[in-house]
Amino acid sequence: MVKRFNENPILTPKGISPSQPGLVVECVMNPGAFRFEGKTWLLLRVAERPVQKEGRISFPILREDGSMNILEFEKSDPLLNLSDPRMVGYNGDTYLSTISHLRLVCSEDGVHFTEPADFPTKIIGQGPLEAFGIEDCRVSLLEGVYHLTYTQVSSNGVGVGLIRTSDWRKLSREGMIFPPHNKDCTLFEEKIGGEYYCLHRPSGIELGGNFIWISSSKDLLHWGRHRCILRTREGHWDSARVGAGAAPIKTPEGWLEIYHGADHDHRYCLGAILLDLEDPSKVLARSDQPIFEPIADYERTGFFGNVVFTNGQVVDGDQITVYYGASDEVICGATLSIREILKNILPGTNRH
Repeated sequence: MVKRFNENPILTPKGISPSQPGLVVECVMNPGAFRFEGKTWLLLRVAERPVQKEGRISFPILREDGSMNILEFEKSDPLLNLSDPRMVGYNGDTYLSTISHLRLVCSEDGVHFTEPADFPTKIIGQGPLEAFGIEDCRVSLLEGVYHLTYTQVSSNGVGVGLIRTSDWRKLSREGMIFPPHNKDCTLFEEKIGGEYYCLHRPSGIELGGNFIWISSSKDLLHWGRHRCILRTREGHWDSARVGAGAAPIKTPEGWLEIYHGADHDHRYCLGAILLDLEDPSKVLARSDQPIFEPIADYERTGFFGNVVFTNGQVVDGDQITVYYGASDEVICGATLSIREILKNILPGTNRH
């Protein structure tokens, strides 16, 4: 069902310059994807940190004025917890081991990408709610305007921000539209019954879990009618968490959404669900097995191995070109068939 690009990985940390002197790009991953001016564009997540010194760990956070503050600790410090390469724990506080921003690249063929010379290419975190960076942007085109839903990270928690643009030269920052803890927010690209809809992922701490919810809005800023539509399944490939990918795809059978799921060993795969066209809170079908698993070497080993994760795609007729992060380190591409996905999920039981 999946045809990976022969050129994979198509973007690596070595091919992306750091945002400022003194930093090193550790990972490029999880791009939003869209078409604009006849080209394919990606909005990459670029994760950086300072050049590391022997026996020490250092990482950046943003001050309120936008300048960067470098924190540094001895690795031998007993108050330090480095058990997860994505995190730094110190004396009960949690930080990210890297700081991420969004980087714009474009391509004539959808495979070979470069930074455009005539567009601003960096979107950097701003303000106290983005002090630990911004991540994993989804791009939805609504009524001629590109809407960017992305993850805002700070010591206050993880929430969803919204940026809008029509020309990719001027950005309108609309602030946080879903407070912590929430992420994996993607917008449907047309109104349904006169309202906007989105999928998002609040997270329960003791009750609930990492489930996909749906909400509606009149203005894309204020959201209500929240309903949980997809839960994790114990014993399955998506037993620990599920989250939405890119914008749902409208088909005659329903809204097709490619989502990610992870098990308790943090192995990330992709699956698919089909939502009712008129009431997208109704799940009509769900893939029992993954439609895309981390089996290539570049998907199994890296900064955080055994991961395929997508929040960006472009659609041409029956073909979905999925741009995805592999092992939280590099960016790859693959094509899938809408027809084949529907054939895979519709005959099975509609467990959700």
